[in-house]
Amino acid sequence: MSGESARGGESAPGEASTRTATVRTTHADAALVAAALAPDETDSMATRVDGDAIECVVERPTTGGLRSTVDDHVVNLRVADRIVERASEHLAADDGARRSDTNGDTDTNT
Repeated sequence: MSGESARGGESAPGEASTRTATVRTTHADAALVAAALAPDETDSMATRVDGDAIECVVERPTTGGLRSTVDDHVVNLRVADRIVERASEHLAADDGARRSDTNGDTDTNT
């Protein structure tokens, strides 16, 4: 079983073994998505942005803890990515509406 205890892959008390997972994803605005994730990061997570990619390394002492942390991260990642995507679409639509106004007057009360 290559070093795993009989407790389903979790370390026996006193063992210093950890489990590690790396999640690497790409995004249109990786820096903004990563910034949105930052408040939910724990001490067991290390996230970095490399161009359009976000890489998050999670290290936990148990397999169950690793799975839970990675699952939470992926859910948060998906939500953050969708919000950034929708915000970009709305900003682009607003920008297009402003550009179609030929005289530059955006006051709708006239």
